[in-house]
Amino acid sequence: MELKEQFEKAVLDSKSLSQKPANETLLQLYSLYKQSTEGDVNTEPPTNMFDFVNKAKHDAWSSLKGKSMTQAMQDYIDLVNSLKS
Repeated sequence: MELKEQFEKAVLDSKSLSQKPANETLLQLYSLYKQSTEGDVNTEPPTNMFDFVNKAKHDAWSSLKGKSMTQAMQDYIDLVNSLKS
């Protein structure tokens, strides 16, 4: 199966996990998904200092700067597969 197809399957699988992952893992999934689909972070960080959720999301995505989209896809697939087991 091609990497893109595996990634799309992992995205679907991530929505039907038997239990909800911890917040840290959800941030990892989010940032790997964004890096896989859009590349390096392309938005400004939230300006509201009390917007903790969006700040955490932006920081998580920003931490992957420079990681290739294909590597991010593979990491996403591996993470989802580990959550399924």
